[in-house]
Amino acid sequence: MITSMTAAELQAFLKARFPKENERCEWKEWRSLKSYISGRKGEDLVSYISALANMDGGCIVIGVQDKTLAVTGIQDFADYSVEDVSHRILGKTPGLPSVGLRVEALHASDTDATVWLVHVPRHAPRQPVQAHDKAWQRDGESLVELRPDRLHNILTEMIAGQDWSAGLVPGATVADLDPVAVAKAREKFAAKHSQEHWAAEIASWSTEEFLNRAKITLHGQITRAALLLLGFPESVGLLPNSTAEITWKVPDERIAKHFGPPFMLTTTDVGQHIRNPNIKLFPATELLAIELPRYDMKVVLEGLHNCVAHQDYEQAGRIVVLETMGRLQLSNPGSFVDGQPEDYFTGERTPSIYRNPWLAQAMNNIGMIDKGGYGIRDMVASQRKRYLPLPDYEDSTMGRTVFNIYGQVIDENYSKLLIERADLPLEQVVWLDRVQKKHQIADVQSAVLRKAKLIEGRKPNFFVSAKIADATNTRPEYTRNKGLDDHYYKTFVLKHIRKFRSVPASEVRALLLDKLPNSLTERQKLAKVKNLLTALRMTGLDGQKIVATSPGKGAKWSILKS
Repeated sequence: MITSMTAAELQAFLKARFPKENERCEWKEWRSLKSYISGRKGEDLVSYISALANMDGGCIVIGVQDKTLAVTGIQDFADYSVEDVSHRILGKTPGLPSVGLRVEALHASDTDATVWLVHVPRHAPRQPVQAHDKAWQRDGESLVELRPDRLHNILTEMIAGQDWSAGLVPGATVADLDPVAVAKAREKFAAKHSQEHWAAEIASWSTEEFLNRAKITLHGQITRAALLLLGFPESVGLLPNSTAEITWKVPDERIAKHFGPPFMLTTTDVGQHIRNPNIKLFPATELLAIELPRYDMKVVLEGLHNCVAHQDYEQAGRIVVLETMGRLQLSNPGSFVDGQPEDYFTGERTPSIYRNPWLAQAMNNIGMIDKGGYGIRDMVASQRKRYLPLPDYEDSTMGRTVFNIYGQVIDENYSKLLIERADLPLEQVVWLDRVQKKHQIADVQSAVLRKAKLIEGRKPNFFVSAKIADATNTRPEYTRNKGLDDHYYKTFVLKHIRKFRSVPASEVRALLLDKLPNSLTERQKLAKVKNLLTALRMTGLDGQKIVATSPGKGAKWSILKS
């Protein structure tokens, strides 16, 4: 089926869907397909398909002018057609999945020009896509052979449903587990499940029953997760393709020490090796300094346990704890799996997938990690309460996760601001943290911070304002811009309707408009009121819903009688 529209409409359509060239989009003005479907390597269609597929897939737009997307059209189709070109592409691109590959034709009715959209699927798990006996990737405006780091990422990426940590270890028995580690795990398990109706029975369980109940072993058989958490150090030899090791390193002192299983115990040993002297902070409005340890050891252990739980053990790498002046850097093989780390700063997002589900479940059961999405939030909150830079994941790559914990002040103005302004919204603290670390922030974020007098300087060289007194006076303005939560507005509307029984929609608008955030436009405010009324009609609040008694422009709202 060919979609038809005018050339101007087609150009606008393409600009909206494919606004710029990047790793997911290519524009090509090829007027003839004769030598471009499979022709000169690195310049033809199959090469570009390989490049897009080796990232996350995308689309190649053929028959448009570069930069402008003006519709020039394909004039010579040679012997290719929409119906058969996909099959011919597949024959030239080993490894390319057939599902998702399709060619869509668009037609300009006024100029008779035809544009092809070649939709390219993502490569199959751990299988790069080739063309001309090479795997390709995009590099600026041209294509290059797939770089070793990207090839490594493809070959080691996570496969959905495959869990290395749940694998059973042939020949391993309970005798390969450290009794001290098992006892500690039982203690932590009992503390975490103390409110369960069966909590009193935990002490009487046999070792085998406890390990099964905690989902460390599987039907009495030793899993790889069991050896990582509770195994003797020499049990590492039973694990396939894994070093199972944590290395603590202080480069300035040429110190390095290695720690193996049982990680139930040795993560604490690592933490005890980290230098943690007290540091002093000096508030702007206080005579006495605030004294606190350089690192919150709960944050250190949470970060270290996350490394244990989420690393890619198939890469046979190790966790590295790098201690430098004022910063700890924890790194492990394997990318961050579900979303971006910043998604978890507020605690609102819950992970939906794990690289090592069995290991993560076992660690959660014995209190080593949190599976509700609160671990990162708690680490961020701790650093904020300690007036220090927030932890971050800078320097992470597609093949390695890097977690940084800061133990000293970067910018005194930032720390003083946190001391004086405990009411600062978390999102603003995160933005200010990026400013002090000289990282970029979005224009809308810098506008909010500048208006609140929290930053100074010009883009991209912002810095945290030293005028704390001025910043303190902007709290009411922030609330007016941020607005109140929906629960407040809904309660206000219901109270008004209950009092007057039947209320026209215009009256509800008048009631709410001046209470909505100043940051919204008039149109956005009207849409907000409409959405609030719809929510009250569909889902209600505290068991009460509203109903329109006179649908249409003259609608009046009243409480729905149950």
